[in-house]
Amino acid sequence: MKRSLIAALVGACSTFGLTGCTLGPDFKVPANPLSAHWAQPTIAAPTTTPYSQTNAGAVETQWWNTFGDPLMSSLLRRAQANNLDLGIAAQHVEQSMAARKTVAADKLPSVGAHADYSRARSSSRGLADISGLNGKRNYNLWDTGFNLNWEADLWGRVRRSVEMADANIQVTEEDQRNALISIMGQTAHDYIQLRSTQNILKVTRQNQEIAQHSLSLTQMRLNQGVATDLEVSEATALVASIDARIPPLEQQQSILINALSFLVGREPGALTIELSTVKDIPAGPADVPVGLPSELAQRRPDIRRAEADLHAATAAIGVAKADFYPRITLSGTVGFQATQLSHLGSWATHNFAFGPALSLPLFEGGRPQGVLELRESRQKEAGITYQRTVLAAWHEVDNALSGYHANQRRHESLERAVTASQKALVSAQQQYVAGSVNFLNVLTVQNALLANQAALVQSTADVSLTLVSLYQALGGGWESPPTLAAVSNNP
Repeated sequence: MKRSLIAALVGACSTFGLTGCTLGPDFKVPANPLSAHWAQPTIAAPTTTPYSQTNAGAVETQWWNTFGDPLMSSLLRRAQANNLDLGIAAQHVEQSMAARKTVAADKLPSVGAHADYSRARSSSRGLADISGLNGKRNYNLWDTGFNLNWEADLWGRVRRSVEMADANIQVTEEDQRNALISIMGQTAHDYIQLRSTQNILKVTRQNQEIAQHSLSLTQMRLNQGVATDLEVSEATALVASIDARIPPLEQQQSILINALSFLVGREPGALTIELSTVKDIPAGPADVPVGLPSELAQRRPDIRRAEADLHAATAAIGVAKADFYPRITLSGTVGFQATQLSHLGSWATHNFAFGPALSLPLFEGGRPQGVLELRESRQKEAGITYQRTVLAAWHEVDNALSGYHANQRRHESLERAVTASQKALVSAQQQYVAGSVNFLNVLTVQNALLANQAALVQSTADVSLTLVSLYQALGGGWESPPTLAAVSNNP
């Protein structure tokens, strides 16, 4: 009997569900204004050093490996696996999936069981006395059975809610991917800056040795009577000036090592031994595939997130519209009730109840209309946000391409400047020894050399940094399945 009643309830639920409709607009992916090809900056003058060229090939999914620096690649892999921000993003995905389960549960009947016992006594003057004792003595009441409740989703309120929850899952997944791209880009950025700082420190110390040699030479010439105290003071000032540049660079090196330690989930100083050795700044490949503008909408997580957010906002309109219509809830109970435990379960003690309940909003002071208008406005906002996100991504890639080519041209000019400054310093030192120029010329030329060398090192880093920014702007770095798997498994 119990099974047949439950089967009948479920059958009725299914019948109502099949005859229902889904209110609200269906989601459609909006169009985007992306062009067919990127605008390529032109290089007017011939170059002595070939530039890295961009092309329309497929964007590298693991772009960090193209820099040819195993230690940098290792740090990025460790950041993927251990970064705490990525762990938080993974938990947000888990939470959105759990929220979806709670919403989807409304699609199915809720079935419960109960078993109750009470010691009671009815009033002899009351309206009902289920014991039949006319309130003369106490009695036991045993009650057990099953109950079922289900809302017939006639207008698609539940279906739209599940659709919205699915879209919200995609929102958190795209947030996770966006965080992954950001963390990987930040790790590469800090590593390149670390190598730049170390190489500037190396150049500074080399110039310190040159300045110290010039000071010794000036003091010797003073002892020989061919130099003045002014020249010795100028040489001493140069040494002190170069010495003053070293502590900030050492501090910056320490800060960057700690930043990398944090990104890979380690304590301060954990990577000091590993990263203290000076190495060259990692350089990008000769060819840089950048894909096509139309592929941005499929690759960049922020665009995909904006699309999912628009999808959720669209589904929310259907939920709001369904609240204008009546709700039909089917409920039923089946069980046994007896005053003696020994009688419980016999056919004579069975009971059941089954029937629909209808609720219709008649007057709520305009609340449903206000909710609907709010949801429609949010959908329009989400649509505008999508268009803005696409346009901003397009600008970001265009700026990164322009910056990459501009930094390469600047790097070539600085190479020529350093070569000329090195020749000028040798010449100035020789002329000073010969007595044809004073020490001020040597001082001026060496300061110019140090400035140009430091600028060249930073320019080398800037070329690599803008390439990292370009890969980030293109949305590269999350497509590889092992990457997201590693992040999702992060405790």
